[in-house]
Amino acid sequence: MSQGQLFPSLDVLAPTAQPRTHAAKVWLPKRVVFTPDALEQEFEQEFGQQILQRVTAHGLEVELLKSNRLTGVRGEDARDTYRRAKSTLAVVCAPPSALRLQPTPPSADWQMNLAEGCPAHCQYCYLAGSLAGPPVVKVFANLPQLLRNTAAYERPDRPVSFEVSCYTDVLGIEHLTGSLAECIRYYGEREGATLRFVSKFDQVNSLMGLPHNGRTRARISLNAEAAVRGLEGGTASVEARLQALRKLALPPEQGGGGYPVGVVLAPIMPLPGWQQQYRTLLDRLAATLDFPCDLTLECITHRFTPGSKEVLLQWYPNTSLDFSETARAVKRSKFGGTKFVYQPDDMRTLKKFFQQEWAQRFPQAPLLYWT
Repeated sequence: MSQGQLFPSLDVLAPTAQPRTHAAKVWLPKRVVFTPDALEQEFEQEFGQQILQRVTAHGLEVELLKSNRLTGVRGEDARDTYRRAKSTLAVVCAPPSALRLQPTPPSADWQMNLAEGCPAHCQYCYLAGSLAGPPVVKVFANLPQLLRNTAAYERPDRPVSFEVSCYTDVLGIEHLTGSLAECIRYYGEREGATLRFVSKFDQVNSLMGLPHNGRTRARISLNAEAAVRGLEGGTASVEARLQALRKLALPPEQGGGGYPVGVVLAPIMPLPGWQQQYRTLLDRLAATLDFPCDLTLECITHRFTPGSKEVLLQWYPNTSLDFSETARAVKRSKFGGTKFVYQPDDMRTLKKFFQQEWAQRFPQAPLLYWT
């Protein structure tokens, strides 16, 4: 497999000499709006009011909308709209359709969204083309209602898993919402359910001491140093993520959270020198998790759709990612959608490499899926 053929423009993602260590900058939006229904007090624990208190405690001004319609986000062009939306936090109520959960294999049984939109700036963003409208971060004030609704999806024969990271980075907004902690506490009391989340951020201190009872799997998204540096703007460094993962996994008596943890390698790409780049990453991970812990791996290769390609090239016109479709294979969904993925031979080469390298370092930790 020749990464030069797949990604002729990825020289900027070649191996870097010195890893970065910075934590993620705490996201403070320039504009915060609340819809009227988000502040109604009919929901348990008045969750919208709690979010309001968190936001104002960070010194942010709040705009109370007169209707439940969000306006004033679109700019002069796609880039201006992107900038405005990415700096806006809207606290809203999830619509009734959110109560009809969608399956989300292979990550989990069901998708339960506590928010939509993400404060990070990843140039391959999987939300592009899948969420309608400008990429505003929308937080759901009726989260207690959404959580209670998931009880209808539990089964008597086995625990059912719920993924809350499909449409947002939950840690990136937790300081303003408290939504993830609310979910962890809720599922900590549900014997028939488990919670899953994943993040590129490192602010995990607020999750320490929560009564998760082993029913939340806390996963951190990792990638080669060059990919994180070149493609994942606004996120924590690889080192900061590794230390966050360590803190999540350490037992409470050692100052950790005692969570079952996971690594999501995504998006896997054949960068220049990709074998050594990913070996280095896995070596750093092994050195970080130098104690027994409940660990899993999920592997997701880079892919894009015609719709996401169009949106991403508007958002990141100078991206180093190569969206050429000629080097890709076409994968069609059962609903007729199209994705551009790696050619079968390239996919087999990547998969074999990661299976072998992972098993050498973490023989007790399962690779849950490869996609």
